Amino acid sequence: MTEQKNREKLRVGVVLGGMSSEREISLESGRNIYFNLNPEKYEGIPIFLDAQGTFWQIPLQLLVQNTTTDITARLEDEASRIAYEELKSVADFIYIGLHGKYGEDGCLQGLLELLGIPYTGSGVMASAIGMDKLMQRKLLAGAGIHVPKYLAITEREWGENEEDLLGQVEDTLGYPCVVKPTREGCSTGLSVVREPGQMGSALKNAFQWDTTALVEELLVGMEITCGVIGNREMTALPPTETLRKGDFLTVEEKFLPGEGENITPARLPEEVIRRVQEVMVQAYRVLGLKVYARMDGFVVDGEVIVSEPNTLPGMTPSTCIFHEAAEVGISPMEFVDRIIQLSLEAHAHKKGPLA
Repeated sequence: MTEQKNREKLRVGVVLGGMSSEREISLESGRNIYFNLNPEKYEGIPIFLDAQGTFWQIPLQLLVQNTTTDITARLEDEASRIAYEELKSVADFIYIGLHGKYGEDGCLQGLLELLGIPYTGSGVMASAIGMDKLMQRKLLAGAGIHVPKYLAITEREWGENEEDLLGQVEDTLGYPCVVKPTREGCSTGLSVVREPGQMGSALKNAFQWDTTALVEELLVGMEITCGVIGNREMTALPPTETLRKGDFLTVEEKFLPGEGENITPARLPEEVIRRVQEVMVQAYRVLGLKVYARMDGFVVDGEVIVSEPNTLPGMTPSTCIFHEAAEVGISPMEFVDRIIQLSLEAHAHKKGPLA
C-alpha cells in the first residue's frame, strides 16, 4: 500500500551544487527546497551537480553536509551517478536549486528540454537573458524602464583603448562607479571604483569571470528586492528593503542568517510600494520571465530603477522571497508547492521549448 502511494506522488528531483561561483548558496537553497516539499504530494530526490557537470543522486547523509567539497569527496562511495539520458527515469520534474552559470542561464534548461523533463522557473531564452546584465539593460531601457547608467567594456577593448575608455567613464558616469562581470551574481567580481587609477584592477577582477564587464553608476538610495510570481497573470509580493554594511551587499549579507538586515515590507509610502510592484511586474513581463523571479533595484528620489532579475532566486531559509511570501500569508512549503504548480502549468501550455 505504501509503495503504491509513493508511486502516485510526483518525483521531484532537487538539483543543487553546480558549476558556478554560487555553488555553496545553491547547496543551502537546495536543502531548504527539499525539506519544504509537501510529503503528501511529492517524493523528493536530492540530485547533486558536481563541478564537472555530472549528476549524482545523493542520500540524506550527503545532503546535510556543510559544503559542496564535503559532498564531492564522498560521491564515489555513497552516491549514484546519473547519466543525462537516465535522468527522466529518476525524476518526473526538476526543481532547479542552482544559481549562476550553467544552472540559471539556460544551459540546464536546454538539457531538460531535450530530455522532456519539466522544471522550475523561466525557459531557455528568458533564463539566458536573465543572466546577462547587458542584454537586460538594453531590453528594459527599450521598454521605457529605468536602469542604471552604464558602459559595457570587453576585455579586448580595455587592452586596446584603455585611455579612451577611461575618458568615456569619466564623461558618462564619473566616480565613484561600480564594475561587475556581465554574467555573474552574488556580488562575484564586483568592485567600487573611486578614482581612475583603480579601474584597471577592478576590470581585471571582473574579467576573471567574464569577457565583458559593466561599469555603472553607483546609485545612492534605498536598495530593494521584490518577488514576482506567475505566468500569464503576474503578482508582485511586498518588496523588501535590503540594508548593506558597505558599498554593496555581500553574498553573506544576502543569504546567511544573522549577516544581513532586511526589512519587509520596505519602509516606503504606500504609493511608492505600489509603483515598485508595478515596475517590477512590467520588467518581469518585458524579459519574458516565467513562474517566479526576484527583481532587484533601487528607489532614488521616488524613482524606481531596475538593476537585474534573479530568475532562480535564493531559496535559503533566510532569503527575502520567503519573507515576502509570509507577508501575504504563504508559508515556505506552500510557496514551494506554488512554484511547482506554476511550472507545470507553464510546461503544459508551451509549444516547443519554454521560451
